[in-house]
Amino acid sequence: MIVTTTDFVEGRKVTHYLGVVAGEAVIGANVFRDLFAGIRDVIGGRSGAYEKTLREARQVAIDELMLEAEALGADAVVGVSIDFEGGVHQGTMMMVAASGTAVRLG
Repeated sequence: MIVTTTDFVEGRKVTHYLGVVAGEAVIGANVFRDLFAGIRDVIGGRSGAYEKTLREARQVAIDELMLEAEALGADAVVGVSIDFEGGVHQGTMMMVAASGTAVRLG
C-alpha cells in the first residue's frame, strides 16, 4: 500500500477515488513521564519518552488508515494529513489522527 502526503503517485494514474479514510490512535500519557518531560522542557533538551510515544501513535494511526483503505480495495492513499492533539481528557491522553483519500491506480 502506497501512503503519501502528495495528491498523486509519481508515474501512476489515479483511476478511481474510493473515498476518505482515517485512522486514529489515542494513547494515555503516564503521569511520571509527563512530570519528567516537564522537567526536561524547563532544563532544555528533548523528551525521548514523548517522542517514542508519538512515533508509535503515528504508526498506529497510519496502520488503521491503511486497513480502512485496503477494505475499500485501494492501491494507495493520497493527500495524507497527520494531526497531533495533546491534552485530550484533561491532559491525560494524546491523540494522533491520519486521514487521506483511498484510490485505485492504473
